[in-house]
Amino acid sequence: MLKQVRYFQAVVRCGSFTEAAAQCYISQSAISQQIQALEQELGVQLLARKGRKFTLTPAGEHFYQKSLTLTADYDRIAAETIRIAHRENPQLHLGCLKGYGGQEFQQAVAEFAERHPEAAIHVVNGTHEELYEALISCRADAVLSDQRRAFSEEYANHILARRQCYIEIAARSPIARMESIEVSELKHLPCVLIAPKKQQKNECSYFREIIGITSEFVFAENTEEARLLVVGGKGFLPVEGGFIPPSDAIVRHVKLLRKGKPIHRNYCVFWRLADETETIREFGEILKSQFCEE
Repeated sequence: MLKQVRYFQAVVRCGSFTEAAAQCYISQSAISQQIQALEQELGVQLLARKGRKFTLTPAGEHFYQKSLTLTADYDRIAAETIRIAHRENPQLHLGCLKGYGGQEFQQAVAEFAERHPEAAIHVVNGTHEELYEALISCRADAVLSDQRRAFSEEYANHILARRQCYIEIAARSPIARMESIEVSELKHLPCVLIAPKKQQKNECSYFREIIGITSEFVFAENTEEARLLVVGGKGFLPVEGGFIPPSDAIVRHVKLLRKGKPIHRNYCVFWRLADETETIREFGEILKSQFCEE
């Protein structure tokens, strides 16, 4: 039943059976059947269906709100159970933003591993949304990510750095000779983003609505692929100062402006306060110290 509840939450969160099915890696018909099975189990209708659209019934709204607490509690209990089972062999699950180019995260992991050679450290890379999902589902203890939401009191939220935005572009492009460029002047040049297919919509929304990029988007699976697209003249890659490689004969870096002002992004370390342990706090302090040394 827990899996059915998670499917129900996904449908409500996405507002679409199709998007929820893709997010949960099952077919649309399968997720629809699971929701129907949940309704039969409860003996109430949760969704009022009208063709391809639906609305929450009053019972469905109540169940959705209460189920969020239920699944969060289950995730915390499961995570704590795993921690107890592995107490003699500490485990630390960490996440780092895909495309992040700095060395601070790797240096922090290395320092923590040197202090605690007995600890099992698991590291994953992901988009902002993937890391956020990993945190709320307790699959990650702490993550290094960019700030896209208002800070929540449920989390430790520490700003590590405020980076100025640049674009990386092929050296042969006329834009490469400029010191800075307005984001509105890039509307005819494709923007290269690093994201898997299921996260492309979220990345588009962020860079269009927050950063202000209005051009079309081209996607790459990793940094190497993205930079090959740039070198090939297929577009520009948004990067941040502080960890961009030096300009060379192949690529150049140009400051990105919006209405004459530099654009910045905050990079932060996050972890759930309800799951905070001495191990997580120690890693957080080590990571913060890496940025303080800049």
